[in-house]
Amino acid sequence: MHTNYAKIIKENLGLLYESSLEQLSSTLPAERDGDCFVFEAFGEACRISPDGVFLNDRRETGVPGILISLYARHAGPTLPIVAPLRAFKELPNSMPYAGAFTSHTETPLTPRVGQIEAAQPLIMRILQGEPSSRLAGGDFSFLVRPLPKISLCYIFYRADEEFPASVRCLFSNNAADFMPIDGLADVAEYTSKKILALLDRPSPI
Repeated sequence: MHTNYAKIIKENLGLLYESSLEQLSSTLPAERDGDCFVFEAFGEACRISPDGVFLNDRRETGVPGILISLYARHAGPTLPIVAPLRAFKELPNSMPYAGAFTSHTETPLTPRVGQIEAAQPLIMRILQGEPSSRLAGGDFSFLVRPLPKISLCYIFYRADEEFPASVRCLFSNNAADFMPIDGLADVAEYTSKKILALLDRPSPI
């Protein structure tokens, strides 16, 4: 499977580099460094080159590498629109992935709502986020940006005497313009995993 992922990334990059370098710098958007492009992805420094995708100078041959290469292929010149936010089930052709989206993106966060609330400053700093009370309800919420043109809004409800804790994840309005729908589901899943990883990150001494 690892080899298959690397092959898919290579194919995506081959198609990506058929576009002009000047155009790619604008559409990703990214800082150009020769034939490489640098931007933030999933809270890490990302570099795309003709021979690979790198996160924090580490060659990425797994799912994040596929998602980044897919995003780069589909980003296009369209500008991102955040509001009004859209639920995953509102996105075109999302029905086959709706169950997996809930179980892989939202459900894993519900046992740790209290920790996530306490860690909001760290999460928003790493994932280029901001508070989103003006866009969403819930007991607390925030907007994060796993890829330059794709934002996710996480809405959290604390447990009370009547209801257990719950989490909703919404997409920026035109996120589907920049990624195929199955890829969008994976972007959200991987972002939730990143949030959980930040909760488990050792505190500085």
